[in-house]
Amino acid sequence: MDALIIAAGFGSRLGAISSSKPLTPVCGVPIIELSIRQAMLAGVTRVVVVTGHEADRLEAFLAELSLRLAIAIVPVRLSNWATPNGYSVIAGATRCDGNYLLLMADHLFDVEILSRLITEAPVDCGLTLAIDRRVDSPMIDPEDATWVKMDDRGFIRSIGKTITEYDACDCGAFLATPELAPAIRAAIAAGKAGSLSEGVQILAQNNRATTMDIDDAWWIDIDDPHYHALAEETAPWHIAQALADIGPKAEVA
Repeated sequence: MDALIIAAGFGSRLGAISSSKPLTPVCGVPIIELSIRQAMLAGVTRVVVVTGHEADRLEAFLAELSLRLAIAIVPVRLSNWATPNGYSVIAGATRCDGNYLLLMADHLFDVEILSRLITEAPVDCGLTLAIDRRVDSPMIDPEDATWVKMDDRGFIRSIGKTITEYDACDCGAFLATPELAPAIRAAIAAGKAGSLSEGVQILAQNNRATTMDIDDAWWIDIDDPHYHALAEETAPWHIAQALADIGPKAEVA
């Protein structure tokens, strides 16, 4: 199983802490390293990372990390990294073989969420999205959340940051198939900006996008200093194995 991690954006809301969001430390370890370690614990054997902002610095770190973890890490650089995140998916998906675990570089997850996505996602769907029904959770930023409306079977009916009727929050972890990138291209061809959510909406319109409820599992979107502080406080309890496996920490240039 490949993982595709989107790490191209500027991350301006976290700029007071770090100039590179993926390299921002949590518990003394860059978020991107923790993300890759959690994916490996879930069964991922190869990682594709889409880079953009501060690409040279990030790619240098990934090259060292690949040697240290003994896993293939393939960087794919976007020349115009200011484009919506769907463009990152399109670029990265070209380097993935078959289905892949799709993650955002500023999110951390209980490994259980990632393991369940890999093992429980329906084989006859174009995409399975991890969702959290705890929409009032203090771990969720209502100003930045992507909301999801589902039918009674758990299939996505609508998804977006501005929808007014919703049942859950998009956790930023997907089991994607080769159907996703063409769906994003179709959204762009129809005049949309090119976000990942717009591609998911295309799949949803064709009953090809379903969900997996994470129940009471932990996840966090580290998008600003407040949520970074929450991650520092809560992550040690939820990613203990990944942290325990880390020996002397590499310096981030």
